[in-house]
Amino acid sequence: MEEKYGGDARAGPGGGLGPVDVPSARLTKYIVLLCLTKCLKAVGLFESYDLLKAVHIVQFIFILKLGTAFFMVLFQKPFSSGKTITKHQWIKIFKHAVAGCIISLLWFFGLTLCGPLRTLLLFEHSDIVVISLLSVLFTSSGGGPAKTRGAAFFIIAVICLLLFDNDDLMAKMAEHPEGHHDSALTHMLYTAIAFLGVADHKGGVLLLVLALCCKVGFHTASKKLSMDVGGPKRLQALSQLVSVFLLCPWVIVLSVTTESKVESWFSLIVPFTTVIFFVMILDFYMDSLCSIKMDVSKCARYGSFPIFISALLFGNFWTHPITDQLRAVNRAAHQESTEHVLSGGVVVSAVFFILSANILSSPSKRGQKGTLIGYSPEGTPLYHFMGDAFQHSSQSVPRFIKESLKQILEESDSRQIFYFLCLNLLFTFVELFYGVLTNSLGLISDGFHMLFDCSALVMGLFAALMSRWKATRIFSYGYGRIEILSGFINGLFLIVIAFFVFMESVARLIDPPELDTNMLTPVSIGGLIVNLIGICAFSHAHSHGHGTSPGNCHSSDHGHSHHTHGHGDHGHSHGFTGGGMNANMRGVFLHVLADTLGSIGVIVSTVLIEQFGWFIADPLCSLFIAVLIFLSVIPLIKDACQVLLLRLPPEYEKELHIALEKIQKIEGLISYRDPHFWRHSANIIAGTIHIQVTSDVLEQRIVQQVTGILKDAGVNNLTIQVEKEAYFQHMSGLSTGFHDVLAMTKQMESMKYCKDGTYIM
Repeated sequence: MEEKYGGDARAGPGGGLGPVDVPSARLTKYIVLLCLTKCLKAVGLFESYDLLKAVHIVQFIFILKLGTAFFMVLFQKPFSSGKTITKHQWIKIFKHAVAGCIISLLWFFGLTLCGPLRTLLLFEHSDIVVISLLSVLFTSSGGGPAKTRGAAFFIIAVICLLLFDNDDLMAKMAEHPEGHHDSALTHMLYTAIAFLGVADHKGGVLLLVLALCCKVGFHTASKKLSMDVGGPKRLQALSQLVSVFLLCPWVIVLSVTTESKVESWFSLIVPFTTVIFFVMILDFYMDSLCSIKMDVSKCARYGSFPIFISALLFGNFWTHPITDQLRAVNRAAHQESTEHVLSGGVVVSAVFFILSANILSSPSKRGQKGTLIGYSPEGTPLYHFMGDAFQHSSQSVPRFIKESLKQILEESDSRQIFYFLCLNLLFTFVELFYGVLTNSLGLISDGFHMLFDCSALVMGLFAALMSRWKATRIFSYGYGRIEILSGFINGLFLIVIAFFVFMESVARLIDPPELDTNMLTPVSIGGLIVNLIGICAFSHAHSHGHGTSPGNCHSSDHGHSHHTHGHGDHGHSHGFTGGGMNANMRGVFLHVLADTLGSIGVIVSTVLIEQFGWFIADPLCSLFIAVLIFLSVIPLIKDACQVLLLRLPPEYEKELHIALEKIQKIEGLISYRDPHFWRHSANIIAGTIHIQVTSDVLEQRIVQQVTGILKDAGVNNLTIQVEKEAYFQHMSGLSTGFHDVLAMTKQMESMKYCKDGTYIM
């Protein structure tokens, strides 16, 4: 067995088959070699970037393919070893070589656009990372919440490179006229990037993402062909050789028709040799070796971290360590000291890429494909499937969006928020478009202000959606309190906004600035119309927030109680009634109200400025609006804090006190203790209570009576613990402190209820 399958199959205790493992000492050796190889590949990519300044991209790829083919044909001997290649297989190898040349062209052209640092961050991801990312986005077997987080981190990293990479040297929008480039190919590629309307390095980011997906598909499609021709090393050698013959005519034409920037090709032997060995040969052989000796997921995790860290270090300290001849050729480019600058977007992107690579490359905990535990005597691999391998996996992103949209449109609150969000976004983009078209800073500023307001609507919409999620084992009460938390956060946002508006208004009162009111009136009127629609849509949330009777809204009640036996059993009652505080909708309403007041204030101040020249009207209106916003938010913050602190709902205090007095008078009930009642969410008032009953009473009857009394008082999620008289005697014998419980119960009987909702002795 060991001779046939190598040393990785180990016998377990007693001669049985055990798990397949590589000893930790050998594994450490391969990890160190893998990390060193990735660091050297980073060096090779930085030198490739320097070489591409002087060498045409097609010539560069040809030299790399030529060097790689020479080395691999020399050492692999693909023609003398293995079975004979058929004509059909040669056709497949030819297609393989063409695809490899196209991917190399996209890769190195992206390198010229983005630089080596960003190319390493974007392109050097393992196949398993990209496959996990795509499976999360487009399939229903994404691997659970952890993989979803990894996919989100990857997308955030790409967005950071696109939007927050403030590299002044690379962010220039370059024009590419005829005759500016070395050949028609480079001009065509630059023109395609310019057609997207983005900077060159941002177009390079998109190009590298496309090349990365093509590379993964290329590797996946090559697996069967490599098995047919005798292994991946033989396929690589033959494919590189065919690539040389494919590119050779193109290189000859380029050499004749274009002027070379290289004065001496002999001076470039050392840098080209370094790139060929570090980027093409060493990386390929080490990946092949580690994939055999280690798990694929371990190779991806241990390989991604060193190459990303090396990219950051070289990007900060790279000094073009190649020949003096190459320095002379690119003296102008070398004088730019910020060529590999580390912008904030790049650093943040690198952190998210490292996190995503670690998460996406980790094996799934759901056990969907089983775990290899050994081999049968015939050599068949044996897998162990856990029970969760057959459970339903997480939804794909498109399906999740579709189901979420369906849930949003089914319920009134979330549907109103969604419609108003769409209207707000439409007005925002119209405002931004018209502002850019007319070069109006006021319109652009107000557009981004409304875009910020949309974030509050998105949070309210997400909270309304989450509040209807089903309860889970971990969140056994469900997600109803999300609405309370959303309202609390929205209230805090409004307080911060009111504070900054107040401070700016005070500063402008001292020194009122002159304002250009040309575009303020139409913008304010348009915003007022949009916000008035929102006021009409969410006005019910404001009225409900101040309390409603059950007859004013729809409600549905249901309850059940479990049979109890002895002192340790519990009775439960669950129900749902309307008329509760929806802090989420109140927060959204107050946001819309604040915007409406802002639009009114701008209109009033604009009229006063245009008619009377009172520039002080603008800060006065803003000051008045800030105070109104602050005063309107205080009740929401207060109510949300009371709910989060589990306070007894003020509107239920009197009813609950009367209910407890009725419970005390139930026949067969000795006393009660530890009554706790709180508002869990807008529609749920929860409570727990311990009742002590006599030994001869029927507990179920007592539980039903207590449940009915408290349900009439508004408690619709109740837990009752029944304790019999024998339990008292038992506890009295065990602990003298139990008498304190009885004394406390007697004290509660002497408590009186006052009109202001407080208890006195």
